[in-house]
Amino acid sequence: MKIYITFITITLLLYLPAITQIPVNFKMVNAHIGSGGELVIKASATSSKEDFNFLAGNWIMENKRLKSRLSNSTEWVAYHSTSQNMGIILNGLGNLDFFRTEYNQVNDQPYEGITLRLFNPVTRLWSLYWADSNLGVLDPPVVGSFEGNIGTFYCRDTWQGKPILVMFQWDKTDPENPVWAQAFSADEGKTWEMNLTNVSHRVGTRDDW
Repeated sequence: MKIYITFITITLLLYLPAITQIPVNFKMVNAHIGSGGELVIKASATSSKEDFNFLAGNWIMENKRLKSRLSNSTEWVAYHSTSQNMGIILNGLGNLDFFRTEYNQVNDQPYEGITLRLFNPVTRLWSLYWADSNLGVLDPPVVGSFEGNIGTFYCRDTWQGKPILVMFQWDKTDPENPVWAQAFSADEGKTWEMNLTNVSHRVGTRDDW
């Protein structure tokens, strides 16, 4: 029993630095709404095609999903998943990973998704594309860059027929336990509601991949 409790304690201590990184406040960085209502996104001064290299490898993930979006909900659903990231593709201009979990909010089938990340060497912006096993279509890409260890990526989309802004935020302050979050805004970026987040924990070492 003592060994078991010690194992749990060590595990929690290892996870604690990543858990405390989960964002609370969201704001637009290197992006704004133009005078004509257009979403204007610019690359940070340090934006690089190496920005997602840290993701190469295998991961276990702790996920939280807000049960109801843009409805003042405070109820969260927690579940686990795995991710396999292929690392550099397209001679360094791409990054690809596969997401898998038994939890599916739509049906009782296992849920899978892919993320394709593409770096444009001219604009120096990343475009992140997502597709899942429920719909089989690519969502509109979120576009942006990293400012230091924090990456912010944006797009216009709709939620239940209403126009929204979508923000993805990556925090790679601890590259062995990076944090990702998604937030929606229904008021052109004035306020944001986080509705999905996960903390990833590397399985093995980078040399194992």
